Amino acid sequence: MEKGGGACAASGSYPQKNAEILSSQYGINLFLAGLLLTFAWAVHAVGISKSHLLSYLITLMLIQLLWMLWYLCRSCTQRRLIRDKDTHAGARWLKCGITLFAVITLILDAFKIGYYIDFSNCLSPTEGIFPVTHAVHTILQVYFLWCHAKDMIQSFKTLERFGVIHSVFTNLLLWTNGVLTESKHQLNEHKERLITLGFGNISIVLDDHAPQCNCTTTTLCSVFSQGIYYLYPFNIEYHILASTMLYVLWKNIGRKVEHHQQHKTPFKFHGITVGMIFGLIVLISTIAIVVVYLIQIGRSKIKSELALTMFYLHAIFVLILMCTAGIVALLIYRLEDRLLDNSKNPARKLDAELLVGTAAGSWLLSWGSILAIICAQAHPKYTWYNLPYSVLVIIEKYIQNLFIIESIHREQEKVNDNIKTLRIVTISQGSTLSFTPKEIYNGRAACDNGEVPCLFKSSICGRDDGGNGAKEESSQENSLVMHPASDFSFYGRNSVTNNKRRILKNIAAFLFLCNLSLWIPPAFGCRPEYDNGLEEIVFGFEPWIIVVNLAMPFSIFYRMHSAASLFEVNCKT
Repeated sequence: MEKGGGACAASGSYPQKNAEILSSQYGINLFLAGLLLTFAWAVHAVGISKSHLLSYLITLMLIQLLWMLWYLCRSCTQRRLIRDKDTHAGARWLKCGITLFAVITLILDAFKIGYYIDFSNCLSPTEGIFPVTHAVHTILQVYFLWCHAKDMIQSFKTLERFGVIHSVFTNLLLWTNGVLTESKHQLNEHKERLITLGFGNISIVLDDHAPQCNCTTTTLCSVFSQGIYYLYPFNIEYHILASTMLYVLWKNIGRKVEHHQQHKTPFKFHGITVGMIFGLIVLISTIAIVVVYLIQIGRSKIKSELALTMFYLHAIFVLILMCTAGIVALLIYRLEDRLLDNSKNPARKLDAELLVGTAAGSWLLSWGSILAIICAQAHPKYTWYNLPYSVLVIIEKYIQNLFIIESIHREQEKVNDNIKTLRIVTISQGSTLSFTPKEIYNGRAACDNGEVPCLFKSSICGRDDGGNGAKEESSQENSLVMHPASDFSFYGRNSVTNNKRRILKNIAAFLFLCNLSLWIPPAFGCRPEYDNGLEEIVFGFEPWIIVVNLAMPFSIFYRMHSAASLFEVNCKT
């Protein structure tokens, strides 16, 4: 019977494995077709226009909308059924984050609609249809993720696999489209900045696919065109977050719930004051540096060099602090003896893979800068600051990845909230009477031989052992019962553990704010990899720009993803 059951289980899982492979291949082909279409539009391929790309994206979004509506309707009809949920997926703070990015994305869509209305004489109708479709898609997708991100789908599994993977790669293509559009805008500004730094020998024709007609209202056109590019970083983060949440949903299809899943601990500000203060100082100073950088860069050669020097010195200081904090956290982990949680967890596995995979983007840029500094014949003064900066970026990500990955794999301390220490103190005939602290389990005292102390308001009731209890009480009157050495040892160990936890929570809070701080500069156009010019001289303008455009989105995403992971580490510690 046992063998027969195993054979049935194996035969049942075989079609599901095939469905997983088929759906993943469908998604990859969908993505590659869209990627080539995007590339063809970017390089002005013959016969490929922006309307073709937008038509493809609109079609994908409409298909996803139909699937989500079908899934929501089916869930509505089965709402009374008890469904398995993955407690690790779709955390509330993650849903709040994606909602914030989605709201800003809707503002971006409104700007695009206004931009289309102003240039409607020479723009394709698809450029007006796209933002409308995208806005509807955003609203429904956020609602879907709020309600169903934790689902472990057990019915219509083959169909659902295709629907979810379609949604994953649709969001990845929308992310790619946003990255490309934002990068083209950055390139135009980059060319002007290089000229002010004295790299006039670099020549390349840049094109931003601007409309070939006049705007109906010049002021509004300027507001819409400039505002769009400041909102793109949020749109980019929205789509990458949505694709990761949907990917976890896809991995959970057909998966059975594990009964030992841990419950999420809520985030608390208590005990992380030091980390928050230092982190906020870094955040505020970073915002100030970015503002000054964007004002000064490109104004003149001297101002541009000062802006780059200021950026590098600030970043070096922050990265040194982050490296130090990460090393301290890892040393604390080495002093602790706690098991790692190796249970199956798609969300945790994806977090670890994304940390290492996206860190490779900034590692590539850092090694490019290091090689450029070594190989360049001439070195302006400000470029020497790029060397320690690039080395520290590599080291900091290495240390931080170790800390985060170990943190999310460590088993939570089994601390029972119902376990409390009861100290019984009373005043009897002017003297203090103290009993040995007892640990109360689930509201009841756990004492040897059934001796259970009770506490009513401010008085003590005797033990439930008849006359012996009265004799013992009278014999202890006017005397102080000394605590055993084992109790002090217990409190000492507990105090050390609490101190370690407090340090780790402060480090996680500090690194969380530092990662948010380091996300801001590249997301809003403060990119020294573009602006210092040394890499373009060594590698050539076009090759280096291609490397930066490929690696920068991963570098930006790494910081936001690290911040999200560190928030979870803080809650878990």
